[in-house]
Amino acid sequence: MANTPSRPDSFAALAEHSIRLITSLQTPEGAYPASPTFSAYVGYSWLRDGAFIADAASVSGATQSATAFFEWCANTLERRREAITGIVAQAAEGRPVSAAHMLPARFTFSGDDGADEWWDFQLDGYGTWIWALTAHLARHGLSGDRFAGAVELTVDYLIASWQRPCYDWWEEHAQHVHISTLACVQAGLRAASAADLISGDRRVAADVAARSIAEFIAEQGVSDGHLVKWVGSSAVDGSLAAALAPLGVIDARSAVGRRTIEVLESHLTVDGGVHRYLGDTFFGGGQWPLLSCFLGLAHLAAGDRGRAQELLAWAAQTATSTGDIPEQVGDHLIAPGMRQEWIDRWGPVATPLLWSHAMFLRLGIELGAIDPTPLALAAQNSNAQEGSR
Repeated sequence: MANTPSRPDSFAALAEHSIRLITSLQTPEGAYPASPTFSAYVGYSWLRDGAFIADAASVSGATQSATAFFEWCANTLERRREAITGIVAQAAEGRPVSAAHMLPARFTFSGDDGADEWWDFQLDGYGTWIWALTAHLARHGLSGDRFAGAVELTVDYLIASWQRPCYDWWEEHAQHVHISTLACVQAGLRAASAADLISGDRRVAADVAARSIAEFIAEQGVSDGHLVKWVGSSAVDGSLAAALAPLGVIDARSAVGRRTIEVLESHLTVDGGVHRYLGDTFFGGGQWPLLSCFLGLAHLAAGDRGRAQELLAWAAQTATSTGDIPEQVGDHLIAPGMRQEWIDRWGPVATPLLWSHAMFLRLGIELGAIDPTPLALAAQNSNAQEGSR
């Protein structure tokens, strides 16, 4: 790995470290490791985490890195063509396969299913990778022909499956339909259609499904004027900010958007650090820098630049002395008595978490607090150094 700053006292230094970390840790296959050392994550790449990481790499000018990840996604999904067509066919016949036989949320770097037991059936990553891909293609003027087959398979899978309960972003609560998951699916379906990566009856079906999801969220995903964690709940989840920005399936300036931001701030935020949800016990239920950045993006989309800057600053100050941003920090724990139990099980909190670095970059660049111009060069230098070893 490239040398890191001894202390990233500026956004610029932390941003350069972040893009070097992301690109230097990317595998030859194109996968982004969730975290290089955390015991439960080692050897795996998630579609969801990876899509947001690739989106940040793309915005930072690390074009080849982002493209390589999307090619990894496409290769991984195309290898599962038979499984996907079978899942879709059985759903159409009214006999959907069990959750255990749906596609996994994470894959090994070689694109294989993991051998370790995991909470795998999650739909969000399948929508998110399409959303991030289409944004990347448009941003850099690239052709999407290489990805059309994988996008078609993913769209068919999502159309057939979006109404099913599944695990949420946090690999929890599999019995519910989660609004953050639906936002990711809707964003992916809309993006595939808008980018002309699908056509004919498939495009019509995707448009119908995207509208149906929007109506479903409006009717069953809102309580007291704000988005909710899952259907039938009145609680919120930090991941809901993503529905406002960057996914943009809910207008951040709308009544629902503004009310959602208000409730996320009042229920989950302390001093700029955002909890996942009330009742969280994972490593004691700490505050997640990446969620502060998602909330910052939502505030920025709603027109509150000052609050977005505060949230970015909070996320930046969680970096270690070598510039690594963790998955969560132990301030204001919701369930402090549970922290040691998780440390005993999996070791210290994941540090660095590439998704945390990605969201810091994404918000910082969107705010104009980080200049992306030198980041592309830093990414190129990082890849050159890795390739020479």
